[in-house]
Amino acid sequence: MWILWDQVRDGAEGGMDDEQRIDLGVSLFIPYRYSEDRIFQALLDAGFDDWTLAQCRVFQRIAPDGSRLTDLAEQAQMSKQSAGVLVDQLERLGYVRRVCDPADGRARLIVIEQRGRRAIEVVTATLDEIYSEWKAYLGTRNFTLLQQILDQLREITDPYAR
Repeated sequence: MWILWDQVRDGAEGGMDDEQRIDLGVSLFIPYRYSEDRIFQALLDAGFDDWTLAQCRVFQRIAPDGSRLTDLAEQAQMSKQSAGVLVDQLERLGYVRRVCDPADGRARLIVIEQRGRRAIEVVTATLDEIYSEWKAYLGTRNFTLLQQILDQLREITDPYAR
């Protein structure tokens, strides 16, 4: 449906052909999905085969100095209960732990444990590989321009960038 949206919106007639345009939203999603798939496979290959994609999506939102569960749930766009279940699982697997929030003794922070930091090293190395491949394909100028444009678009699309 999204693939055809540009054609419908622009009044295009006829069936699909070789020059069919893909909706911009899908075009933005495809590289994200590709990166996510590569990262998840690299994690599996490195022995981090005990977590799910849903757990990874919550884990990737944990701030370097820790995050509160309510913030993780909001950023992952899920209920606090669902995020809590995923964090419980990550904690049992040794990727995170809960600690008292130094700013509010009643609150708890989810912080990344050593096992989680080792997983982040795999993610960082994989992203470096992906970006090197994209830069080689697009050229340094276009790759840099793509980054700048997406950073600019983030200013109006990402509520957590502010």
